[in-house]
Amino acid sequence: MAGKPRLHYFNARGRMESIRWLLAAAGVEFEEKLIQTPEDLEKLKNDGSLMFQQVPMVEIDGMKMVQSRAILNYIAAKYNLYGKDIKERALIDMYIEGVADLIEMIMYLPMTPRDEKDAKITQIKDRTINRYLPAFEKVLKSHGQDYLVGNKLSRADIHLVELLYYVEEVDPSLLANFPLLKVLPPFLYLCFSSLETSFVLISDTHITLSCVAKSHESTGWVCREEDREENALELDFLLLSSWLTGCLFPASCWCRWRRLRP
Repeated sequence: MAGKPRLHYFNARGRMESIRWLLAAAGVEFEEKLIQTPEDLEKLKNDGSLMFQQVPMVEIDGMKMVQSRAILNYIAAKYNLYGKDIKERALIDMYIEGVADLIEMIMYLPMTPRDEKDAKITQIKDRTINRYLPAFEKVLKSHGQDYLVGNKLSRADIHLVELLYYVEEVDPSLLANFPLLKVLPPFLYLCFSSLETSFVLISDTHITLSCVAKSHESTGWVCREEDREENALELDFLLLSSWLTGCLFPASCWCRWRRLRP
């Protein structure tokens, strides 16, 4: 049996975050080998693990994959998140390229010189409400489904919801005039195929739970209270009703994925 995918990246979201989201949505447990010092990065370069001398790098199925788009394409295809035919795949590619354009603008905002930051934020807000979100709202409306492509979850949906949380971090009011996008997360079913997937649940009462596992004895989900782990994922409960793998979470809804680190 192949081992868990191993992710090599810095202690940050960056270009690895979309990979984390995609693996999590596919129900795949993974390990992270954080690059914490220049020496850690040099070691990867010197042992030939980084084809182009850069990360992210993911060890999966006997390969050491680099280039984030190639990694995402492989994971999406492997776990049936890439459409049923070439036409659906083309639409998915088109949508995620649009998502990536706006995410990159937001990602690089912290690196903007202080005297240019206000102008950059204004540009991001303008592009968000006048270019990108109207396009995705229109797709959802014309398609008439809870998904961007076809009638099932694809990587386009996963990356779009990731984008919505980036947008929310800039200014939550940017979503105000996009009703379909605002309700998209509750309809995104994150199906965890593994028997036990470890992460952290943060409820509205701030109770920390870890390890939501699919029970052998029932079709429901069981939660066990544990200490928060450094590399776990944070899930902020929204007070809505939502189905998760066919089971309704009591008094809660779809869970928001965020890293416990910047």
